[in-house]
Amino acid sequence: MVQIAQGDHPEAPTGWREYFSFSVDHKVIGIQYLVTTFIFYLLGGLLAMVIRYELLTPDATLDPNLYNSVFTIHATVMIFLWLVPALAGFGNYVVPLMIGTRDMAFPRLNALSFWMIPPGGILLMSSFLVKTGAAGAGWWSYPPLSAQLVAEGDKMVTNTGEVIWLASVIFLGTSSILAAINFIVTILGMRTKGMTLFRMPLFCWTTLTTACITLIATPVLAGALILLMFDITQGTVFFNPTGGGDPVVYQHMFWFYSHPAVYIMILPAMGIISEVLPVFSRKPLFGYKALAISTIGIGVLGFTVWAHHMFTSGTPDWLRMFFMITSMIIAVPTGIKVFSWIATVWGGKLELNSAMLFAMSFVSMFVVGGLSGIMLASVPVDIHVSNTYFVVAHLHYVLFGGSVFAIYAGIYYWFPKMTGRMLNEFWGKVHFYTTFVGFNLCFLPMHWLGTHGMPRRVAAYAVDFQTLNVIVSIGGFLLGISTLPFLFNVIYCWIKGERATANPWRALTLEWTVSSPPPVENFEVLPEITEGPYEYGKPLLSVPQQQQS
Repeated sequence: MVQIAQGDHPEAPTGWREYFSFSVDHKVIGIQYLVTTFIFYLLGGLLAMVIRYELLTPDATLDPNLYNSVFTIHATVMIFLWLVPALAGFGNYVVPLMIGTRDMAFPRLNALSFWMIPPGGILLMSSFLVKTGAAGAGWWSYPPLSAQLVAEGDKMVTNTGEVIWLASVIFLGTSSILAAINFIVTILGMRTKGMTLFRMPLFCWTTLTTACITLIATPVLAGALILLMFDITQGTVFFNPTGGGDPVVYQHMFWFYSHPAVYIMILPAMGIISEVLPVFSRKPLFGYKALAISTIGIGVLGFTVWAHHMFTSGTPDWLRMFFMITSMIIAVPTGIKVFSWIATVWGGKLELNSAMLFAMSFVSMFVVGGLSGIMLASVPVDIHVSNTYFVVAHLHYVLFGGSVFAIYAGIYYWFPKMTGRMLNEFWGKVHFYTTFVGFNLCFLPMHWLGTHGMPRRVAAYAVDFQTLNVIVSIGGFLLGISTLPFLFNVIYCWIKGERATANPWRALTLEWTVSSPPPVENFEVLPEITEGPYEYGKPLLSVPQQQQS
């Protein structure tokens, strides 16, 4: 059992200044993660609206290099500065509470993993200010395109923007590795008495699996980026075919991380949904052990599918067949989860509040993204729609209709615990409906655009595609506008919202047995778990009386 030194903990937060400090309280750090990453989400969303404004007309109006930079930085921000760290923010806040411990295993390392994010993000955004412009080779940064010299006046120079992109992503990846180490040690070594692995909430299972994926895959990405940086700045030829290097090796290293990274961005979201749906269905979670084991299955199989992103890269036929089969097999544990969620909701006494609406929409939107993913796992289909808007639609149905919807569900669900205030349900539903309509208006037509041949990453396109692109852009702008009622709701209710009780949702996991917000070290007396997994209507916990003011 890992022990936490008493001196590692601060006094109780005294106000907003606490959130600008180098606090080692996991709850403060969790909120720091969520607020900081949401700011970057807004910046990434503004870049997305610039892209959609450009695509209102078939003729290019922006400078091509600037468009490529906006496209690249938008995707990089959304992945490395929003989805990955935002879900880690939920883990920071609720995992120690859920497993009945006082803090993360390494509080100072936890603080460091957060404080690497703001400078990493500022470094990335500052690349727009350099003379060569921000990186423009896409968020995957494939060489030799990313390693090319760029024009500066009448001479060719090193692409400084690309170097900054590489440094920023390496920095942010290091933050993820540190956080993963902390989660693994905390969950495996600091659970309260009686909290066996199969008594943990599902969110803890998904966080643990995600941390293991991060710890295995992220160093491979870092290695690829470091080698690419040497190619750009030192003239090495690791990925330069003119000097004997192989750019396809970079693709293998990149996707060995980046396909498991999809599960880094979706597994914690699945954990959030597995917490929200039973509470607002007033039913036990259906198939708890199957859900836990399927989470492990996704984590393992996620490392066997990376090259399905490379079917058009000269991959041998026998290797294509292998990755096509594994890419389809991974749908099995995912299907188990979807079946379990539907069975949980089926016949329940549903409370359709904002958290539940986002959670149920997650299931439906993720299924759409999953079905298009199975289509892309097929070699003939993938080759036909490779680098088209069909792939863009698939990605966003998984990572926006999936992960972002789950993040919103998690905020509405745990906001009372984090702040001691209730969010306003009217504005929550305004936020949900504008988000849902804007999302589908934006990304559903992209399936048709892709199957009919519109390539992604272009500023100019055939005039036949304009009508649908206008519809897509309107949906994108509505999606941007949808954040306004959410921001108003969060800011106003954090200051003046209705006071929350310790357990306003009548939930059964341990974080709801303490006050809202929780005391500094979470529990006056550590709880002891006597039964599990969690089932409604049964006495599951032997919990000493906590402060529940």
